[in-house]
Amino acid sequence: MSTENEKKETIILGLESSCDETAASVVVNGRKVLSNVIYSQVPTHTLYGGVVPEIASREHVAKVNQVIRKALSDAGKTWEDMDAIAVTYGPGLVGPLLIGVGSAKAIAYAKKIPLVGVNHIEGHICANYIQEDLSFDVSEKTRKSLAEKNEIDDAAGGFKPPFMCLVASGGHSHIVRVDDYAKYTIIGRTHDDAAGEAFDKVARAIGLGYPGGPKIDKLVREENGNPRAIPFPRASVEGAPYDFSFSGIKSAVLNYLNGCEMKGIEVNKADVAASFQQAVIDVLSDHTIQAAIDNGCHRVALAGGVAANTLLRETMRKKAAEKGLSFTCPPLIFCTDNGAMIGAAGYFDYMNGQRAGLDLNANPNLKIGER
Repeated sequence: MSTENEKKETIILGLESSCDETAASVVVNGRKVLSNVIYSQVPTHTLYGGVVPEIASREHVAKVNQVIRKALSDAGKTWEDMDAIAVTYGPGLVGPLLIGVGSAKAIAYAKKIPLVGVNHIEGHICANYIQEDLSFDVSEKTRKSLAEKNEIDDAAGGFKPPFMCLVASGGHSHIVRVDDYAKYTIIGRTHDDAAGEAFDKVARAIGLGYPGGPKIDKLVREENGNPRAIPFPRASVEGAPYDFSFSGIKSAVLNYLNGCEMKGIEVNKADVAASFQQAVIDVLSDHTIQAAIDNGCHRVALAGGVAANTLLRETMRKKAAEKGLSFTCPPLIFCTDNGAMIGAAGYFDYMNGQRAGLDLNANPNLKIGER
């Protein structure tokens, strides 16, 4: 695929509405972000302790046109400048997905613009291609070596496949080998709770509320929680060394809290949060690094909402360096749901010749690599 040598600017509008963010972005050649507009519903859903799908759908209806108009305005572009519109069509909540898909189809029809359906998880992976403020932790010597191996494209201001990517979010925990642009192989996956889901449930149990991941991260940092205070388990899956299981640690935290209550022991929330967080991050990082080594990948990447976690980023960076691997992760704003990652993924799908018809429908259970 010769996308990096393309001289023409290919401009994509990316539209994301799979959960509780209404987001739109104008992206050039899958890497340069001209605008990135996000309307977050977190304050609304915090009142309920989690996302309420019907409320999320109504919020998307109310905001989607405003968000799209602002994205075009911020980028200084019009519909005539767009080569395609890319939209998340799965996985996610079916109601919110339908709002984005319906809006994109209407625009594609009215403006006669090609339509590209994007997998939300693949979008998270493609956030690593965005070149602005790219966190690219690699020495010049290593950079030169990787460039000679054709694994880094400095001319494009970023990097290219292959690499091993950990995708960790509220609904998904995958280790994905990125073999080429828009070509993915799942190496590991969760057997029950996703990492972000476990963070939300534990945060609720210790009284932090929603969203759990950022609140646990903040509590541990501000209160200096001790990550070794409580020996929570590091679960492994027999016969599947790269897979995850987080239901056990969630139960262990609940059992610990119940035991303290029965014995009248005061709970140190920061220590509970830190010990839980450390256990989850140990498993996520160890499995990903080992998968990279076993599959001959010289580089590891991070993606998804949980990728915004401070300790996870630091741990992945450190463990990769210890094994002689390079590490990259998106800027924080591109870890949580956003339109830029959909524009980036949409660009590579578009350059691969993928087009969606007006029969495109939401697919809440869409798998990685499905078309």
